[in-house]
Amino acid sequence: MKLNTEPNFTDPDTFYATLTDLHRELESEQSTRVNARLILLLANHIGDLEVLKEALALAGEVE
Repeated sequence: MKLNTEPNFTDPDTFYATLTDLHRELESEQSTRVNARLILLLANHIGDLEVLKEALALAGEVE
């Protein structure tokens, strides 16, 4: 497994606050579009298809 699933945030609370602030004033459809765009931007940054497939598989696991 190449995907890093260990905690890797330098400041998780600030990230979470920034993410929730981004969505605060958005309508549901706008929020969905922002999430999709964020996913694509981060996937492009990662770039490694095998890592992305691992992330998709983990994200798709339903508990």
